Amino acid sequence: MSGGVDSSVAALLLKRRGFSVTGVFMKNWDSLDERGVCTTERDCEDAYRVCQTLDIPFHQVSYVKEYWHEVFSNLLKEYEKGRTPNPDILCNKHIKFNHFHKYAISTLGADAMATGHYARTSQEDEDVFQQTHTALPTMLFRDRFEIRNPVRLYKGADLLKDQTFFLSQISQDALRQTLFPLAGLTKEFVKKIAAEAGFHHVLKKKESMGICFIGERNFENFILEYLEPKPGNFVSIEDGTVMGTHKGWFTMTLGQRARIGGQKDAWFVVDKDIMTGDVFVAPTTNHPALFRDTMRTDRFHWLAVDPPPELARTQMMECHFRFIHQMPLVPCTVTLNMDGSVWISLQQPSRALTPGQFAVLYKGDECLGSGKIIQLGPSEYTLQQGRERLMRRKEQPTPEPAS
Repeated sequence: MSGGVDSSVAALLLKRRGFSVTGVFMKNWDSLDERGVCTTERDCEDAYRVCQTLDIPFHQVSYVKEYWHEVFSNLLKEYEKGRTPNPDILCNKHIKFNHFHKYAISTLGADAMATGHYARTSQEDEDVFQQTHTALPTMLFRDRFEIRNPVRLYKGADLLKDQTFFLSQISQDALRQTLFPLAGLTKEFVKKIAAEAGFHHVLKKKESMGICFIGERNFENFILEYLEPKPGNFVSIEDGTVMGTHKGWFTMTLGQRARIGGQKDAWFVVDKDIMTGDVFVAPTTNHPALFRDTMRTDRFHWLAVDPPPELARTQMMECHFRFIHQMPLVPCTVTLNMDGSVWISLQQPSRALTPGQFAVLYKGDECLGSGKIIQLGPSEYTLQQGRERLMRRKEQPTPEPAS
């Protein structure tokens, strides 16, 4: 129970279906927002009121320490490397579908956990409860001959709200024991259910945005509370002109507008050099330096089968890609590397592909999993320059051999 409308309606629907439901509020961050209001306390109070209305038990758990060590510290390290991490995906992987999942099953003795995500799985709810809970094997490797159909993750009915993107790193064990009561509903219908149930206090709240569990705040000010400023130059990608200065490459991500003092026109971040501290900028939002069509991930996390049979058999597979939630899916070809990482080649170049973000793959409605982007192919601008250089070389007259 997050204190929001989605988890509140998820609990209500489960209660109506006769399940024995317990509401749990997770505290993962320990700070006030800029206005000095502790949003965590308010969210906890809202979740408690919903549980009172539903007449279900209410618990609170704190994962502040775990969030700091497993999500936030990782986020700071990634920014220092010049990458842009996705804390929402990491939070689901490490906190909600790991620590909280274990707490729900082992400590509370629950048969399953449920969340308000807009997503669905390949198993019926009844299948979740028919599982026999056997102790995990103590051996080093999982028994590859264990007969279990993998649980697959599919998009929710509301494609605008679909949240499979954020679930693309969770474990098969957690997915097997999770219910998504909002799987077949639209956000509008969920709000209607909440209004009819009298959950007016959660209906009035804004959608949660910003860093997972930290909320909306000025990002540059926030990150500079944790990382030392490392001033550098804004440099034009086109002619190497120094356009201005910045407080640190980690305060910006590729594709965003660069705040350069004294510049009348908009410039956009296209690359970073963490050795020199230079942030390269281009004069238009759709500059070719922002477009690329190839990238490599770290070891890819496949949700169901590792790796999919088609990819294992031929080392190549056609599917669809996105690296930002709700961006249109792009057709792509995936090539499997020996170390489990993948190369992804897009059918058309994508704007501002960003190291540190997750490349999430889909086959039809199924979310296959994700891998962190760690390397980018050349930009359209680099390729364009290369082609022009070749053309110039071809046009130059061949020198006469010396007699």
